[in-house]
Amino acid sequence: MMQANDAMDINDRIRKQISTAPVVLFMKGTPDFPQCGFSAQTVSLLQRLGARFHYVNIFEDEELREGLKRFSNWPTYPQLYVNGELIGGCDIAMEMYRNGELKRVLESAGAVAAAAS
Repeated sequence: MMQANDAMDINDRIRKQISTAPVVLFMKGTPDFPQCGFSAQTVSLLQRLGARFHYVNIFEDEELREGLKRFSNWPTYPQLYVNGELIGGCDIAMEMYRNGELKRVLESAGAVAAAAS
């Protein structure tokens, strides 16, 4: 019985983190001091696009780090969320950046100023 409550609590905590900003990056380390290359690359993409984003350093919370893998059904980090939806990890963010989709998604979430047309 205790485990069901714990799982509920971690899922609630994850939902709360995801809802703090339109763009949330669960990463290893911080944007200034990323602790893995994939996290560093993903931060770099967001910064190149001028995106405002909230980040969560998964190393600061073991329960969150393990719980998020189950919550998202995504085994690796970083994990990029936009408007509460999992976009994916570094490889997906990189592909979306290359084809222009990441910029569009971030603009529609209000995290990047739309280009003047």
